Amino acid sequence: MTTPDIKAVVFDLGGVLLDWDPRHLYRKLIADPAEMADFLDQICTPRWHLAHDLGADTEQSCRELAAAHPDQADLIMAWSERSEEMIAGQLDEAISVLADVRLAGLKCLALSNMEPDKFRLRQARFPFFGYFDGYVISGIEGVAKPDRKIFEVLLTRHDLEPEATVFIDDRETNVEVAQDLGIIGLRYVTAGRLRGELRELGVPIPG
Repeated sequence: MTTPDIKAVVFDLGGVLLDWDPRHLYRKLIADPAEMADFLDQICTPRWHLAHDLGADTEQSCRELAAAHPDQADLIMAWSERSEEMIAGQLDEAISVLADVRLAGLKCLALSNMEPDKFRLRQARFPFFGYFDGYVISGIEGVAKPDRKIFEVLLTRHDLEPEATVFIDDRETNVEVAQDLGIIGLRYVTAGRLRGELRELGVPIPG
């Protein structure tokens, strides 16, 4: 069944349009894969990084962590100083889907967990950021996915009807929260699959 009334498509950034992964950087810095995994599990952890996504100053956070682990100080500071090396590049096939959605006349928005300073860097670095009609960025809002509050910010700020809005994310937890709010949530797996799912929803893009 098609849904011809889709008016807006909301894209996550990292994992959907950008190939972001701290391992892209730390493979260059830590030769042993097990040692690298331990560093990212025990020192620069996802829980520690969440504070950055909520707006904490990344450089200051790294300095504080480095003071607690002086033997790892250079590796910790690389998180801030070489952050853009965590991005292997843009995901061209998914960006092609974004471009086609925009050409179809639908509102295109970004909803992403990202540090404010890194968002500005990437906005200048990647031209596809210009395809968006607006952004909701966790570090600017002070709330991060999967907290439903950031989805409420999205809906209110951009005057969206949940049932006429598609949200695309690579994390199932985030998709489920969107669905709980009545948004059509799609988990991103491949660009080809996404293109097919959007077409099934009635979004007029090429196959």
